[in-house]
Amino acid sequence: MTTHTIHNEALAVYQAMPKKALTEFVIEHFHEKHRAQLPNLINLARKIEDVHNDHSECPAGLAEHLQAMYQELESHMMKEEQILFPMLAGDIFPKGPIAVMEEEHDQHEQMVAQLLELTNQGNAPRGACGSWIMLYEGINEFVSDLHQHIALENAVLFKQPEQASKGHGNGHCCGGCQ
Repeated sequence: MTTHTIHNEALAVYQAMPKKALTEFVIEHFHEKHRAQLPNLINLARKIEDVHNDHSECPAGLAEHLQAMYQELESHMMKEEQILFPMLAGDIFPKGPIAVMEEEHDQHEQMVAQLLELTNQGNAPRGACGSWIMLYEGINEFVSDLHQHIALENAVLFKQPEQASKGHGNGHCCGGCQ
């Protein structure tokens, strides 16, 4: 699981939100943002790799890695939006699907580590052109957003509220029996 955390003040705000509102927040502030960020980063990475392929610090394979991340994230976000989030919004917390999403979050963190390795931890080389600097700034923003996104889902959205479990066993199944 991710080691990134949410500040206590923000954590309290997110924990107080109804799950339906929180799922909408995640889609609007993270899913849609990632869908906008990644195609732009892929295009910039291709440009840098084409123009600077003879530079010793050229991030060879960066566009391909970003494309793989985009495909993985898109698949993951669609599963959340179409399957898991509607369940969470209905106060159903299925252990199996949540465990799968958390495992995928771990895989995303591994992909971020590879991304940072390819980009010298997001530090453009001395004398880099404006596009290269813009690419790495965009990557740093994306990485920060993704860390916040994963931390919010793991620490708040996927956690069943105490009161939600009280009806279990009285003819109601919360989906956690799976």
